This record gives sequence, C-alpha cells and structure tokens, in this order.
Amino acid sequence: MLTQYHASITRKALSEHFSPRALEAIVAANLGQDDLRGQIGHDEYHFDNNAFEKSYAFIEEQRALTVSSLQGGDAPSAWTAFGRLTHTAQDFYAHTNYVDLWLARFADKTPPSPPEIDPLINELVDSPELRSGKLYYPLEALSFIPFLKRFVMLLLPKDSHAWMNLDSPERGRRFEYVLEAALKRTRHEFDQTVAGLSSGKVALFTGSLS
Repeated sequence: MLTQYHASITRKALSEHFSPRALEAIVAANLGQDDLRGQIGHDEYHFDNNAFEKSYAFIEEQRALTVSSLQGGDAPSAWTAFGRLTHTAQDFYAHTNYVDLWLARFADKTPPSPPEIDPLINELVDSPELRSGKLYYPLEALSFIPFLKRFVMLLLPKDSHAWMNLDSPERGRRFEYVLEAALKRTRHEFDQTVAGLSSGKVALFTGSLS
C-alpha cells in the first residue's frame, strides 16, 4: 500500500487512543517498513510471496516487543514496534486476495458497501485459496517506472505483486474495501495489544504519561 494510505489509516484508526507524539512515532515506524531495507528480503513485512506464517509470526513478535518495552518503561520502543506491526497488518489486505474472496461471497447479489467488510473471517484467512503476490525481480522493480510499466506488465505473470496488489485507488473500487478492512484491522491490533496490560502501562503506551 502506498505510504500516504498507511499514514492516513493509522492516524484515523488510532488518533482517539494516542497522544500526538506517540501517534506520529507509530506512523513513522509504520512507514519505515517501506524503505529500501524493508522492501528487499523481507516478505514478512508485507505479506508478499505467500509468506503467511512468517508475516503472522512477525506481527506477534512485534506485539511481544511492544509489551516487553512497556514493561521496561520504554514507550518509544513500544511505539516503534507497534508501528511496524500495523504496517504488516494493513498490507495483508493490499497484498493478498482476501478482499476478492470476501466479495466472492456475494457473487449472486449486490455486495455490501466497503465499510461493511469483515477483515477477520476465519474461513477466508485460513482458506487454501488465499494467496499474495509474488515478486518477480527485476521486472517487478521496473513496473514502478511509469513509462515502462505498461510494457513490463505484459511480461509479468498474473500472480505477481504488480498484478495482484491493491495499493492505491488506481486499482479500482476494491481499494475502498482494502482501506476499510485495514482500518478495522488496525483498531483490532490495538485492542489485542492492550488487552493484557495494566491501566498504567496502557497510559504509558498511549502517551498519557509521557
């Protein structure tokens, strides 16, 4: 997903919970996953190349790091870990065919509007039909160059990231479902993360004590 959408989703989902300082640290860590170091050799950051188990494990590793940082009184490290977590959780919807599988449930009738998408239907999350885009380098990288893109796309397989991604509005109306699913998932991840924390640790996490 393009960085501006990661940022807007994160702010919209979490602004009611976090102080401005905490929220901007979370947003910065979220966007940091898309720098060059995070793009190469880190499928687990983005649910790429069908790296589902690694991506789920990464989310839980970052959640554990968030909690352990709070237990040690280190709020900035907790914000950074949680920001990384939110990026991966949001990319699940932009880089997999989850939205397509959800819409297929309404093939014989008008689908619900984007705000009605359920982002965590177990039978879809665990579906053998769930997949994510594969990265075919170097062609994949060339697809980001505007004047080359239409030629490169002809050479890339349909299971490539370039064909499958729902990273921006240019991908059509399905992107609206991605935005809503990622928004709900981000709120879910916050709820999951604070569920076992004391009120004092929650206050530290949200920036009330900083």
